[in-house]
Amino acid sequence: MSRFSHEVIEKNSILLLVLSLIAVSIGGIVEIIPTFLIKTTIEDVKGVRPYSPLELAGRNIYIREGCYLCHSQMIRSLRSEVERYGHYSLAAESMYDHPFQWGSKRNGPDLARIGGKYSDEWHRLHMADPRQVVPESVMPGYPYLARTPLDYTHIADDMKALRVTGVPYTDEEVADAKADLEAQVNPDADTTGIAQRYPKAVIRDFDGDPKTITELDALVAYLQMLGTLVDFNAYDSADFSQ
Repeated sequence: MSRFSHEVIEKNSILLLVLSLIAVSIGGIVEIIPTFLIKTTIEDVKGVRPYSPLELAGRNIYIREGCYLCHSQMIRSLRSEVERYGHYSLAAESMYDHPFQWGSKRNGPDLARIGGKYSDEWHRLHMADPRQVVPESVMPGYPYLARTPLDYTHIADDMKALRVTGVPYTDEEVADAKADLEAQVNPDADTTGIAQRYPKAVIRDFDGDPKTITELDALVAYLQMLGTLVDFNAYDSADFSQ
């Protein structure tokens, strides 16, 4: 384009605006249209499932307390992160998260692979007073979680709302939501149904008080399943689509 053409465009605000909109539109079309031509941008990964009712209740508490502000749940494919936290995060691991918990900063460690790393007792101490187990921690304590009975009267409604967003909860799972939640914290109950509906769900008393289902039960149940659903040993590191 000649110098004269540049001067004409730069001196004519309307023409500059029109040409700018055309350029932006072309760029947007090139980026957006391909996403409508593919079936999904998330590969199928064996093992990923929706949250159990207890895990979902714990996730709601996690979000309510703002835990995501200091803890991310996304391990990047950088050597330093993989060596510290474990296998890098897959998009499929967040496919049922509304909203996702990737985070934007880390005042504390990433929690994408926290499940099974520490005992329930460690989590109980950590939530009551983090400095009991991590002396240098700046995290506030949440001792009231162990004293607060879990309100799960609307857990079935939460699952129905998530179903609208695409989470594949069945009518049976919604109908049995309360029973499944109660069964997950009571290993002496009939846990056949919840074990079938939510594979790898950790079934036990989490807060150390089997008489009461508390918010701490739910939160620890959520933390103990993070990163445990996918068996990375069963996949080739370069192909997770099988």
